[in-house]
Amino acid sequence: MKLGFIGTGQIAKATILGILKSNLKIKKIYISQRNKKISNLLRKKSMKIVVLKDNQEIINKANWIFLSITPNVGNKILKNLKFKSSQIIINFISTIGIAQLKKYIKVNAKIVRALPLPPIALRKGPVPICPANKKVKIFFDHLGTTVEVSNEKLFTNFWCMTAMMAPFYENLNTLSKWLSSKGLNKIDAQKYITSLFFAMSEDAVENSRKDLKILIKNSQTPGGLNEQALKHLKRSGFYKLLNNAANDVLYRLKKN
Repeated sequence: MKLGFIGTGQIAKATILGILKSNLKIKKIYISQRNKKISNLLRKKSMKIVVLKDNQEIINKANWIFLSITPNVGNKILKNLKFKSSQIIINFISTIGIAQLKKYIKVNAKIVRALPLPPIALRKGPVPICPANKKVKIFFDHLGTTVEVSNEKLFTNFWCMTAMMAPFYENLNTLSKWLSSKGLNKIDAQKYITSLFFAMSEDAVENSRKDLKILIKNSQTPGGLNEQALKHLKRSGFYKLLNNAANDVLYRLKKN
């Protein structure tokens, strides 16, 4: 199988790194030179990676095409590119849906929207795809955990959750800074906080079939420190603001 990536941003980079660490049988990975720093880095990782200057050449050579560009760039360039009906097109673009993309590519190719995140470089994390597709599911199962979504409107909601990456890392940053301000070495503080939240996340994944309220309850004791911290955040409206942030992102996605 020959893969082609239009766009070489952080998500394309993470996906390609995950592919290189996987057991997927890939002959070539053609990537664009749009981000020279990333494309040069990837080229040094494997002889399978070929950097091409022309997006059309990438499409001409590949069986699967990954669209990893911003919506603005997509709206400008996709209508001028010539795709093949035999290709599978994996769409990473947030606000260009299946119907709109079909108008751009003008051929009856198989289109699947996918939503990988940076941990795909480690072959970890969920990858929602829409619509369900057996070949695409098998592909992304090598890189993480594929979540098949049949309804494109529901798929949009997953994009809202991806917007919570930066807030999550800001939580880690804030708590690390707090520990450092009390005298702990910065690196030690960051190691502790990231390890703590990693362990809690793994525990949550192990118990993901249960109601998450059980984890909330079991992490507290009456009059204890966790109960105090949770009550403080609830009184301050922290979790309402979290919901508001998700709603704001959803509004933006629907508007586009």
